[in-house]
Amino acid sequence: MRIHVNGKNIEITDAIKAYAKEKIGKVASHYDQIEAIDIMLTVIKNPSVAENHTAEVICKLTTGSVHVAETAESMYASIDLVADKLARQVKKFKDKNLGKSKLDSIRTTANLEEQIEEETETVSE
Repeated sequence: MRIHVNGKNIEITDAIKAYAKEKIGKVASHYDQIEAIDIMLTVIKNPSVAENHTAEVICKLTTGSVHVAETAESMYASIDLVADKLARQVKKFKDKNLGKSKLDSIRTTANLEEQIEEETETVSE
């Protein structure tokens, strides 16, 4: 899995890069189908904007992608918020994909059981 950190209107220091990789990297433990994570950190240099630090993450999965963004007063806070939001979205994506396969297998199993019961009823008559 690849984690790539970019910055817009901000110099990406080693501390911010390490913090972002640590927080966002925890999401990889939730789902093993993650191929790459792209992090874009942006600062709006307008003094009238209170929440001027934005963290945006695009998580590329084998079957799609998840895009989340959060804005806060500090870069570390926005990274924390986006990490939590990404974890929820990836978990939701994982449950949705695994839920479909589980339902299909349950239905298939139920249909097989019904067919076996029908066959045994016809044989016993």
